[in-house]
Amino acid sequence: MLSLLNQYSRGRVAWFLLFLSTFIFEITALYFQHGLGLAPCTLCIYQRCAIYGIMLGSLIGLIAPSKLIFRLAGILVWLFSAIKGFNLAMFHAHLQFEPNLGDTCAINVQFPSWLALNEWLPSMFNAYGSCADKIWSFLTIEMSQWMIIIFACYLLVSLVILFSQLFSPNKKSIWSK
Repeated sequence: MLSLLNQYSRGRVAWFLLFLSTFIFEITALYFQHGLGLAPCTLCIYQRCAIYGIMLGSLIGLIAPSKLIFRLAGILVWLFSAIKGFNLAMFHAHLQFEPNLGDTCAINVQFPSWLALNEWLPSMFNAYGSCADKIWSFLTIEMSQWMIIIFACYLLVSLVILFSQLFSPNKKSIWSK
């Protein structure tokens, strides 16, 4: 099984599917913001950036998936972004379901000066909602809880794919070049 996953990670199809999943989540987030008029909070914007990080990892892996350095770089960017996103989603859910007077989120997003996304693309990266508001739910699960599930899946899969790199790939597979 792990040899098969190693083989999948050496092909572009798996990396493209990772890219496609992040692209769909980003399009969905933009639809929620602009189509449905749901105001994103700072934690929503930071989680969106974590999804972009996973997307970046997929693009790194797409460059040359047969080369170990590109695979590992892509997996590590993916893993780091999934961990950051998971932690942000957990904190977001904590603010919504276990409010504490000491726990708050910033009113404005704070990006480094060399990456001022909120100034370059304000329609995508400016926050004008409250982190404590529960503005959307599906199947009785709030958006912050869905983000925990999404990032947990990305995190789990990235760990399995990273671990699979220790095993030699299958020699013959439909996923190879």
